[in-house]
Amino acid sequence: MIKGVIFDFDGLILDTETAWYHAFKKVLQSQFQFELPLEEFVKSVGSDDKQFYPYLQKELGNQLNIEDIQYQAAALHTQFIRNEKAREGVVEYLRDAKDAGLGVALATSSDTSWATSHLKHLNLLSYFDYVVTKDMVDRVKPAPDLFLKALEKLELESHEAIVFEDSLNGLIAAQEINIPTVIVPNPVTASLPFENYHLKLNSMMDMPLQEVIHSLNK
Repeated sequence: MIKGVIFDFDGLILDTETAWYHAFKKVLQSQFQFELPLEEFVKSVGSDDKQFYPYLQKELGNQLNIEDIQYQAAALHTQFIRNEKAREGVVEYLRDAKDAGLGVALATSSDTSWATSHLKHLNLLSYFDYVVTKDMVDRVKPAPDLFLKALEKLELESHEAIVFEDSLNGLIAAQEINIPTVIVPNPVTASLPFENYHLKLNSMMDMPLQEVIHSLNK
């Protein structure tokens, strides 16, 4: 019996990931005439930058100033997402989860200030009973720590919750502790080799939340 839902944030609720890719791509093209391959960037999606920045350092060598690249990309990213709204179906899913009396948690590899500030801007923060971020755990995705903490907060077992994710790192984290997972990829993550998920949707508009939960409660 499903009693709670756990949502990722970046790329799932707000498509910050596509904006980050285009921001870094533009900066690297402008400064170094370097074409950032999507398949390299996407390895860090849903997790942290431990793979991404060493990759850039390897490709660009001593000419690369990571802090400067981060600063310029962040400025562009702010422009790109300034008027972005939540992805299709997100508001409906959150509203339906609350109406159904389900526990609702966020589990994100981003920090608390990032997640909460964007949720406030989108007028979505009030839907969440708990917000679990990288500030609260030792390891981010693909480790399962964020989901374990979310389950602890919701006072649920793995089989009593469902995770909504857009990234492979998120799916791996959920699979490690056997939480049923619905994949809703964005343009950056759409080509990732997702396997062994419960459902995969192009958008949350494809299937009502009640129908998703019913498919698990059978």
